[in-house]
Amino acid sequence: MGFIWNILKKILILFFGSTILAVVLYRYVPVYITPLMVIRLVEQNNAGEEYRMKHKWVPIDEITHNMPQAVVASEDNLFMSHNGFDLDQIEKAIDEAKRGKRNRGASTISQQTAKNVFLWNGGGFVRKGLEAYFTVLIELLWGKERIMEIYLNSIEMGDGIYGVEAVAQEKFGKKASKLSRGECALIAATLPNPLKFDSARPSSYIIKRKGQILRLMSLVEPVPMGCK
Repeated sequence: MGFIWNILKKILILFFGSTILAVVLYRYVPVYITPLMVIRLVEQNNAGEEYRMKHKWVPIDEITHNMPQAVVASEDNLFMSHNGFDLDQIEKAIDEAKRGKRNRGASTISQQTAKNVFLWNGGGFVRKGLEAYFTVLIELLWGKERIMEIYLNSIEMGDGIYGVEAVAQEKFGKKASKLSRGECALIAATLPNPLKFDSARPSSYIIKRKGQILRLMSLVEPVPMGCK
Protein backbone atom coordinates (compact mmCIF):
# COMPACT_ATOMS: atom_id res chain seq x y z
CA MET A 1 0.00 0.00 0.00
CA GLY A 2 2.85 2.37 0.84
CA PHE A 3 4.44 1.74 -2.56
CA ILE A 4 1.20 2.62 -4.38
CA TRP A 5 0.78 5.76 -2.28
CA ASN A 6 4.34 6.87 -3.10
CA ILE A 7 3.66 6.39 -6.81
CA LEU A 8 0.42 8.39 -6.55
CA LYS A 9 2.21 11.19 -4.70
CA LYS A 10 4.86 11.39 -7.41
CA ILE A 11 2.19 11.47 -10.12
CA LEU A 12 0.32 14.26 -8.31
CA ILE A 13 3.47 16.28 -7.73
CA LEU A 14 4.43 15.90 -11.39
CA PHE A 15 0.93 16.88 -12.56
CA PHE A 16 0.56 19.96 -10.37
CA GLY A 17 4.17 21.02 -10.85
CA SER A 18 4.09 20.74 -14.65
CA THR A 19 0.68 22.37 -15.09
CA ILE A 20 1.44 25.29 -12.79
CA LEU A 21 4.79 25.77 -14.53
CA ALA A 22 3.05 25.80 -17.93
CA VAL A 23 0.54 28.41 -16.77
CA VAL A 24 3.31 30.60 -15.31
CA LEU A 25 5.32 30.26 -18.55
CA TYR A 26 2.37 31.34 -20.70
CA ARG A 27 1.90 34.41 -18.55
CA TYR A 28 4.97 35.78 -20.33
CA VAL A 29 5.46 33.70 -23.49
CA PRO A 30 3.21 33.95 -26.59
CA VAL A 31 1.07 30.91 -27.38
CA TYR A 32 2.10 29.98 -30.90
CA ILE A 33 0.27 26.65 -31.14
CA THR A 34 -2.62 25.01 -29.32
CA PRO A 35 -3.99 21.46 -29.10
CA LEU A 36 -6.91 22.39 -31.39
CA MET A 37 -4.52 23.60 -34.09
CA VAL A 38 -2.73 20.24 -33.98
CA ILE A 39 -6.04 18.34 -34.02
CA ARG A 40 -7.22 20.28 -37.09
CA LEU A 41 -3.95 19.55 -38.90
CA VAL A 42 -4.35 15.84 -38.14
CA GLU A 43 -7.95 15.94 -39.40
CA GLN A 44 -6.81 17.64 -42.62
CA ASN A 45 -4.07 15.05 -43.09
CA ASN A 46 -6.48 12.14 -42.51
CA ALA A 47 -8.91 13.64 -45.04
CA GLY A 48 -6.12 14.02 -47.62
CA GLU A 49 -6.53 17.80 -47.65
CA GLU A 50 -3.97 20.56 -47.90
CA TYR A 51 -2.78 21.86 -44.56
CA ARG A 52 -4.56 25.06 -43.56
CA MET A 53 -3.25 27.02 -40.60
CA LYS A 54 -3.09 30.79 -40.49
CA HIS A 55 -2.02 32.21 -37.14
CA LYS A 56 0.00 35.25 -36.12
CA TRP A 57 0.49 36.27 -32.51
CA VAL A 58 0.19 39.99 -31.80
CA PRO A 59 0.38 41.77 -28.43
CA ILE A 60 -2.88 43.19 -27.15
CA ASP A 61 -1.83 46.77 -27.81
CA GLU A 62 -1.81 45.89 -31.52
CA ILE A 63 -5.49 44.89 -31.41
CA THR A 64 -8.25 47.47 -31.65
CA HIS A 65 -10.03 48.04 -28.34
CA ASN A 66 -13.31 47.23 -30.15
CA MET A 67 -12.38 43.56 -30.41
CA PRO A 68 -12.32 42.76 -26.67
CA GLN A 69 -15.59 44.68 -26.27
CA ALA A 70 -17.19 42.71 -29.10
CA VAL A 71 -16.26 39.27 -27.75
CA VAL A 72 -17.31 40.23 -24.22
CA ALA A 73 -20.66 41.47 -25.56
CA SER A 74 -21.11 38.30 -27.60
CA GLU A 75 -19.61 35.56 -25.44
CA ASP A 76 -19.34 36.64 -21.80
CA ASN A 77 -20.79 39.98 -20.68
CA LEU A 78 -19.69 39.42 -17.07
CA PHE A 79 -16.07 38.73 -18.03
CA MET A 80 -14.65 41.61 -15.99
CA SER A 81 -16.59 40.79 -12.82
CA HIS A 82 -16.65 36.99 -12.51
CA ASN A 83 -13.84 34.79 -11.17
CA GLY A 84 -13.77 32.55 -14.23
CA PHE A 85 -17.23 30.99 -13.98
CA ASP A 86 -20.71 32.37 -14.64
CA LEU A 87 -22.71 30.40 -12.09
CA ASP A 88 -26.08 31.76 -13.25
CA GLN A 89 -25.47 30.56 -16.81
CA ILE A 90 -24.25 27.19 -15.56
CA GLU A 91 -27.44 26.75 -13.49
CA LYS A 92 -29.59 27.71 -16.48
CA ALA A 93 -27.73 25.26 -18.72
CA ILE A 94 -28.20 22.43 -16.19
CA ASP A 95 -31.89 23.26 -15.77
CA GLU A 96 -32.51 23.34 -19.52
CA ALA A 97 -30.64 20.05 -19.97
CA LYS A 98 -32.87 18.43 -17.33
CA ARG A 99 -35.95 19.64 -19.20
CA GLY A 100 -34.66 18.10 -22.41
CA LYS A 101 -33.86 21.34 -24.17
CA ARG A 102 -30.93 21.76 -26.54
CA ASN A 103 -27.60 22.14 -24.76
CA ARG A 104 -26.61 25.77 -24.36
CA GLY A 105 -23.12 27.11 -23.96
CA ALA A 106 -22.25 28.32 -20.48
CA SER A 107 -18.49 28.63 -20.81
CA THR A 108 -16.90 31.97 -20.00
CA ILE A 109 -14.04 33.50 -21.97
CA SER A 110 -11.73 32.31 -19.19
CA GLN A 111 -12.98 28.72 -19.54
CA GLN A 112 -12.69 28.85 -23.32
CA THR A 113 -9.14 30.15 -23.03
CA ALA A 114 -8.18 27.39 -20.59
CA LYS A 115 -9.60 24.80 -22.98
CA ASN A 116 -8.02 26.34 -26.10
CA VAL A 117 -4.51 26.53 -24.65
CA PHE A 118 -4.25 23.38 -22.52
CA LEU A 119 -6.96 20.91 -23.52
CA TRP A 120 -9.05 19.47 -26.33
CA ASN A 121 -12.64 19.82 -27.54
CA GLY A 122 -15.33 17.51 -26.25
CA GLY A 123 -17.19 16.69 -23.09
CA GLY A 124 -16.76 14.25 -20.25
CA PHE A 125 -16.11 14.78 -16.57
CA VAL A 126 -12.33 14.50 -16.88
CA ARG A 127 -12.07 17.18 -19.58
CA LYS A 128 -14.53 19.46 -17.78
CA GLY A 129 -12.73 18.97 -14.49
CA LEU A 130 -9.38 19.85 -16.06
CA GLU A 131 -10.95 22.88 -17.70
CA ALA A 132 -12.19 24.11 -14.31
CA TYR A 133 -8.74 23.51 -12.81
CA PHE A 134 -6.93 25.47 -15.52
CA THR A 135 -9.56 28.22 -15.38
CA VAL A 136 -8.83 28.77 -11.69
CA LEU A 137 -5.10 28.83 -12.39
CA ILE A 138 -5.24 31.37 -15.21
CA GLU A 139 -7.58 33.63 -13.26
CA LEU A 140 -5.12 33.60 -10.38
CA LEU A 141 -1.86 33.79 -12.33
CA TRP A 142 -2.71 35.68 -15.53
CA GLY A 143 -5.44 38.19 -14.76
CA LYS A 144 -8.08 39.50 -17.17
CA GLU A 145 -5.82 41.36 -19.58
CA ARG A 146 -3.58 38.38 -20.25
CA ILE A 147 -6.57 36.03 -20.52
CA MET A 148 -8.11 38.30 -23.14
CA GLU A 149 -4.81 38.67 -25.00
CA ILE A 150 -4.37 34.90 -25.26
CA TYR A 151 -8.04 34.32 -26.07
CA LEU A 152 -7.95 36.78 -28.98
CA ASN A 153 -4.74 35.21 -30.29
CA SER A 154 -5.69 31.54 -29.98
CA ILE A 155 -9.41 31.14 -30.66
CA GLU A 156 -10.54 29.47 -33.89
CA MET A 157 -12.04 32.15 -36.15
CA GLY A 158 -12.49 30.27 -39.42
CA ASP A 159 -11.36 27.23 -41.39
CA GLY A 160 -7.66 27.04 -40.54
CA ILE A 161 -7.74 30.57 -39.10
CA TYR A 162 -6.72 31.22 -35.50
CA GLY A 163 -6.63 34.55 -33.73
CA VAL A 164 -7.81 38.04 -34.56
CA GLU A 165 -4.72 39.10 -36.55
CA ALA A 166 -5.10 36.15 -38.92
CA VAL A 167 -8.84 36.65 -39.43
CA ALA A 168 -8.40 40.41 -39.91
CA GLN A 169 -5.83 39.87 -42.66
CA GLU A 170 -7.58 36.90 -44.27
CA LYS A 171 -11.16 38.24 -44.25
CA PHE A 172 -10.77 42.02 -44.27
CA GLY A 173 -7.29 42.62 -45.70
CA LYS A 174 -6.06 44.69 -42.75
CA LYS A 175 -4.31 44.44 -39.41
CA ALA A 176 -6.23 43.71 -36.21
CA SER A 177 -5.45 47.24 -35.03
CA LYS A 178 -7.39 48.65 -38.01
CA LEU A 179 -10.61 46.63 -37.71
CA SER A 180 -13.74 48.74 -37.52
CA ARG A 181 -16.33 48.41 -34.78
CA GLY A 182 -18.69 46.66 -37.21
CA GLU A 183 -16.03 44.22 -38.40
CA CYS A 184 -15.24 43.31 -34.80
CA ALA A 185 -18.93 42.64 -34.18
CA LEU A 186 -19.10 40.44 -37.29
CA ILE A 187 -16.10 38.39 -36.17
CA ALA A 188 -17.57 37.98 -32.68
CA ALA A 189 -20.93 36.93 -34.15
CA THR A 190 -19.32 33.94 -35.88
CA LEU A 191 -17.50 32.58 -32.82
CA PRO A 192 -20.11 30.06 -31.68
CA ASN A 193 -19.47 28.22 -34.99
CA PRO A 194 -16.60 29.77 -36.99
CA LEU A 195 -16.47 26.79 -39.37
CA LYS A 196 -20.08 27.36 -40.40
CA PHE A 197 -20.25 31.17 -40.42
CA ASP A 198 -18.04 33.54 -42.41
CA SER A 199 -17.41 37.04 -41.07
CA ALA A 200 -16.49 38.30 -44.57
CA ARG A 201 -19.66 36.86 -46.13
CA PRO A 202 -22.22 37.16 -43.35
CA SER A 203 -25.56 35.43 -43.53
CA SER A 204 -28.75 37.22 -42.48
CA TYR A 205 -28.43 35.56 -39.07
CA ILE A 206 -24.87 36.88 -38.59
CA ILE A 207 -25.93 40.38 -39.68
CA LYS A 208 -28.70 40.26 -37.09
CA ARG A 209 -26.24 39.08 -34.43
CA LYS A 210 -23.87 41.87 -35.46
CA GLY A 211 -26.55 44.43 -34.66
CA GLN A 212 -27.23 42.86 -31.27
CA ILE A 213 -23.52 42.80 -30.43
CA LEU A 214 -23.03 46.43 -31.48
CA ARG A 215 -25.81 47.49 -29.11
CA LEU A 216 -24.35 45.45 -26.26
CA MET A 217 -20.79 46.70 -26.79
CA SER A 218 -21.71 50.07 -25.31
CA LEU A 219 -23.46 48.46 -22.34
CA VAL A 220 -20.96 45.87 -21.09
CA GLU A 221 -18.27 46.84 -18.63
CA PRO A 222 -15.24 48.21 -20.54
CA VAL A 223 -12.20 45.98 -20.77
CA PRO A 224 -9.41 48.19 -19.32
CA MET A 225 -6.50 46.98 -21.41
CA GLY A 226 -3.61 48.45 -23.31
CA CYS A 227 -5.56 48.39 -26.55
CA LYS A 228 -5.46 50.99 -29.30
